[in-house]
Formats: sequence, structure tokens, C-alpha cells
Amino acid sequence: MESAVEEEVSVEDEAVDKNVFKDCSKIAFYKRQKQLLSKKSTYRVLLESVTTGKDSTRFQITNEATKIPLLAEVCGIEGNIFRLKINEVTPLKPRYEVPDVLTSKPSTVRLISCSEDTDNLVLAYGKEDLKFHITTDPFKIDLVSEGEVVMSINSLGQLYFEHLQIPPKERATKENKNDEPIDTSQEYQEALGLWEEKFGKFVDIKANGPASVGLDFSLHGFEHLYGIPQHAESHQLKNTGDGDAYRLYNLDVYGYKIHDKMGIYGSVPYLLAHKLGRTIGIFWLNASETLVEINTEPAVECSLTQMDSVVVKQEVKSQTDVHWMSESGIIDVFLLTGPTPSDVFKQYSYLTGTQAMPPFFSLGYHQCRWNYEDEQDVKAVDAGFDEHDIPYDVMWLDIEHTRGKRYFTWDRKRFPNPKRMQELLKSKKRKLVVISDPHIKIDPNYVLYAKAKEQGFFVKNNEGGDFEGVCWPGLSSYLDFTNPKVREWYSGLFDFPVYQGSTDILFIWNDMNEPSVFRGPEQTMQKNAIHHGNWEHRELHNIYGFYQQMATAEGLIQRSKGKERPFVLTRSFFAGSQKYGAVWTGDNRSSWSYLRISIPMLLTLSITGISFCGADVGGFIGNPEAELLVRWYQAGAYQPFFRGHATKNTKRREPWLFGEKYTRLIREAIRARYTLLPYWYTLFYHAHVASEPVIRKCFIGSSSHTTKSHHY
Repeated sequence: MESAVEEEVSVEDEAVDKNVFKDCSKIAFYKRQKQLLSKKSTYRVLLESVTTGKDSTRFQITNEATKIPLLAEVCGIEGNIFRLKINEVTPLKPRYEVPDVLTSKPSTVRLISCSEDTDNLVLAYGKEDLKFHITTDPFKIDLVSEGEVVMSINSLGQLYFEHLQIPPKERATKENKNDEPIDTSQEYQEALGLWEEKFGKFVDIKANGPASVGLDFSLHGFEHLYGIPQHAESHQLKNTGDGDAYRLYNLDVYGYKIHDKMGIYGSVPYLLAHKLGRTIGIFWLNASETLVEINTEPAVECSLTQMDSVVVKQEVKSQTDVHWMSESGIIDVFLLTGPTPSDVFKQYSYLTGTQAMPPFFSLGYHQCRWNYEDEQDVKAVDAGFDEHDIPYDVMWLDIEHTRGKRYFTWDRKRFPNPKRMQELLKSKKRKLVVISDPHIKIDPNYVLYAKAKEQGFFVKNNEGGDFEGVCWPGLSSYLDFTNPKVREWYSGLFDFPVYQGSTDILFIWNDMNEPSVFRGPEQTMQKNAIHHGNWEHRELHNIYGFYQQMATAEGLIQRSKGKERPFVLTRSFFAGSQKYGAVWTGDNRSSWSYLRISIPMLLTLSITGISFCGADVGGFIGNPEAELLVRWYQAGAYQPFFRGHATKNTKRREPWLFGEKYTRLIREAIRARYTLLPYWYTLFYHAHVASEPVIRKCFIGSSSHTTKSHHY
């Protein structure tokens, strides 16, 4: 069986064109950090700069090579959380700080300075035995709990901060005194991608030059790490090795490769580490492209050391080093100190919010396909569930239900009376979900496009015009959901008088919102596109889809005047997306290996806050054999979001099309789901009010063999 799986995986690997997507060797800021770190001197704290206020302690750190000070700020946050921010003291222009993810301004706890050592600084967290030991030269922070160093920051000296610079052309021959001397040769500039970066036929012009940041964290005694979705990879994070890293960069990867660290649809820059008696978390709040290296040195039970002719046994504890690198922004990291898994879940949800309580119907079975052809097709499929006595709650329509792929419209030939179609579903207490993507067809006669164009609601290109890219409708512009006015306008589009043909049983699916741009670099938006506030797309790429789901959920709430919970499924997501609805694992394949990988993928999403998650039952791409389809229904019935879905060039696979034997087995699986709906609803209530993941890993032991035997 294993050899068959391996052969299957090797065939699937060929489906993802590695020339379309970058690996680490093609990412300029990664190469710079790896090559230049060893050439930089270490940072030290300027003790005379330390100031302690009501909410935080601030101090400057400087690098002997650059002489440019950085401002570090440490604050304690309610619930045993530390926050560390590092920014330039006087940047040439503001650096991007991620807004809207934190639920509110976290309540701070005054840190007490309790050091008698004039060369170091110790900050204690209230009455808790939780301390921040700051070593000044070289700069290092130890997080100490109950006398034990749990985590060290910058102990490997990998703090990296590229200061904003004046472009070389403006500098002319006069070197900026506040800048680090840079080799201005064209070969050097191109090799490190300082001011422009080439990938295939694309050239990324960087108006602000190199601006990446990085920092290392050493986790003492920890071997088992989880989180940083989304990757089609094992639940327990793996060592990355040289030139390898987990990539957090939202991308539309059709039939993504499994057991791979490449970025796919969503990014949550948050991981958990667990050992016997302690769980901790690191939340790296940065929405630009981010890479995470992991290196675990397992515990050695004993080593023999010769001391004065006596052989002494020494136990060497395990340690995991985590190196975070982001293309731009600032260092803004939250340390969740636990100590229990439940504590870490609560700490993270205190920052980013708990899973939204879903409407009850959305926990049932959803039937989807790209695309059900017309109203008669919908009616026939709906009747098929009744005829075969299979429960379901939601019918879905993909993009073909619209008029020429124009969202918020209906194809007049295929769906001439959408309200009547919805009344049929409503009479059986069923719902309808339709798709709404962020790209808007460029057509002056399309009212939605014309209004957005008139009000300047589209993302701009770097020359100031509307950004244009190709997606399903053809040439399209992309709504700038980072703009609060755009979100407010978009939310209003769901009002019944505006969205003609919609009723109160219609809910929404946000797809292609990484954003997907056909023929773009890595099939997404150019990084130098411009958003609200004059921010480049590179600063906020990973949060774009988060904002669309936010606006959609708010629109559905407004539509019901706050009386009904929204249901919104999104493909792209970020930290905090759980506040707005559900997520799925994207364009998977109809194979046993994709069924298997769905379990660790969903576990990872769940423990990083996104409990309402699922994978397309049967696989989106390809034609599953009957046994695989049955097994997928049996697995999907015990996963939080339960939807059958398939792409348009696959054979029809409604549950009754494979013969009575298989119909019966699928019916039994779906009925088992419905039998447990009260239990599912209760689990979601606990997720909503107490931050308990709906599906979760069982941390059941301390030894390597105990823990490892229970991971995928």
C-alpha cells in the first residue's frame, strides 16, 4: 500500500509547475538574510535609552555596523502574554503595522523592573513567576517561568532589520550618513534583489528598497511544534534543513503538491510548541511574505563528560530553534506562555477572536459542484436527495450561475427565476450558497464595475491607474478590501433591494481571494500594486482575503439587521479569519493521499483558531473510485465543515450514482453526521465561548515515542 501511495504522490507532483511558483532559492529577502547575517555584528541594548511607562518598557538597540538605532518595546498583556515590537526609531516613512486582526487594543499589565544588575534588565509579569530577562550585550531575551528558561530570543543572533533607504539614484554619489554602506554595483544589487527582483518574465520594482525583518526563537525542552498553516503537510512541523523553509504566502495552487512546505491559500503566522507540563505559542503578526525555518535537536538521554578523572553523566535537553523572516513590515510578536494547551488557545483567541458561532444549518451536509447547470438541474439534484432518503441542508452554485461571470447577477437563461428556486429550497428548510470573488469584470455596462470605478474602489497599479489582471471573467480589476469605505460599500451589495434575486436563505462563498491573478507572478497580484493608504501589496498580501470575508460577513449581518448569523466560506485566510466564518483546503485531488493529508491539515487549522474547516469530499480534481468516495464521506462526516464538491470536467458524483451498495454506505455516513448535530453544535459553542478547538490533537505523553505515535 505504501509503495502505491508513493507512486501516486510522484505522479501528482508533476501537476504543480515549479517554474510558476518560487522556492526559497528564488526569494531575494530569504537569500539576503541567509547570506548577510554572518556579515553583521551583533546588536546591543543602549541602557541609557531604557524608559518604563504605564503600558510598556522601551529601549533602543543598535548594530555596530549600521549605527542606526532600533526601538524595542516590551509589554505584558492580560492572560500571561508578552508582546515584543521592534521598529526603526526614525524610518524614512512609516512601516506597515497589521491593523484589524487584533480584536481590540489588548489590556496591558504593568511590567515590574526587578533587576539589580546594571548591565541587564529584568521585567516581571505582575505577581506571576514569569519574567523577561534582557541581556544587553549582545542583545538577548530569556523568557523565564518558575526559574526555568522556557524560550530565548535572539540567542542565535539572527535579529535582522533592513532599514528603509533613499533609492540609489536619489543618493547619487553622496552616501547617506545614516545608512549602511552598500555595494552599489549592478551585479550585487541584482544578485540580492535589493531594488528590483526578477522572477521569470516579471520584474518587481521596489520603491522602498530592501525592508525585510527576521528574528530567532529557541524553545528549550521542546521537540514537538504545530501550526503555521496552510501547508499540505504533516501535523507536526518538520525540520526544514538548509535552503528550505515553511512559506506563508497566499497562492492559488491548483492541485497543490502534498508533503510540501510551499505556501498555498492561507497563512496563519502562529505556532504552538508542546512538551510534558508546558505548551507555549508564538504569534508573528506580519502580513507580508513570511518564511519559517525550524530546527529541532532531540534530547540525548545522557552524555559522558570527563571531569577530574571522574566520568559524569549529563542529560542534554531537546531544543527547537525557530527562525521567522518577513519581507517587510516590523517585528511584532506575541509570546503565549501557556502553561497548558487550553491556556494557549485562550491567549490566542483573546488576541484574534474566537471562532464565530455558525448558523445551525451550516453544520449539516453541503452539496456543491462547478457548476449545477440551471434551475432544472438544481431541482433534480435536490429531489434526488429526497428520493434516496439522504439528508442535506445546503445547495451551492459556482460561478456559472452569473451573467457572464459578473458577481451579484444571474444568468437569465439558466436561472430565469432565482427567487422561485430559493422558495423551493426554503420549503424544505434548505439554503443556497453562491460564489462571490474579488475580481470584477472590466465592463462599463456592468453596474457594479462602473460604480466601483467611479468611486476609486479598485487596487491601483504602481503608476496610479486601476490594477488590471486576468481571472475567470477575463480582464478584471480587483476591489481594494483594505479600504474601509470599500468594505462598507461591498457589505451593502448584499441588501435584498440591491442584490436582485437574492432571498434570506442565500449565503456566500468567497473564492480566488489570495488574490488569484492568472498570468501574474506566481498567479497572484504584483507586489508593487498600491492599496488604500498608499501601501504596497507586498506589505499586506496575506491579509487581502481576510478583508473580503470580513466585508461579506458584515454584509449578511446587516441584511438581516443583526437577527441572523452569517455563513461565509473563504479560500484565503489569515490570523483572525475565524471571526468571520469557515475555511476549506482548496483544490485537492481525488486520491487516497489527499484524503489522508486532509486530516493533519484540518487539525492544524483547528488548533490555530480556525475550527470551522473542511476539505472537499471526494476531491475537487479527478474522478474518485466508489470506495474512495465512500471513505471520504465517512471521514468528512466527522470533520467540521462537510461539503461534497467537484470541478466541472469531472463525472457527476451525487451520492446515488455509484450503485445501491455505495448509496447505502454514503447515506449511513451522512445520517451519522445528522445524528450528532447537537453534539457538533455544542462543540462549536465551546469553541466560540471558551476557545476550545472543535477537533484537536491529544497531547497524551512526554516521551518521543508516545507523542510521535499520535501525529500524522
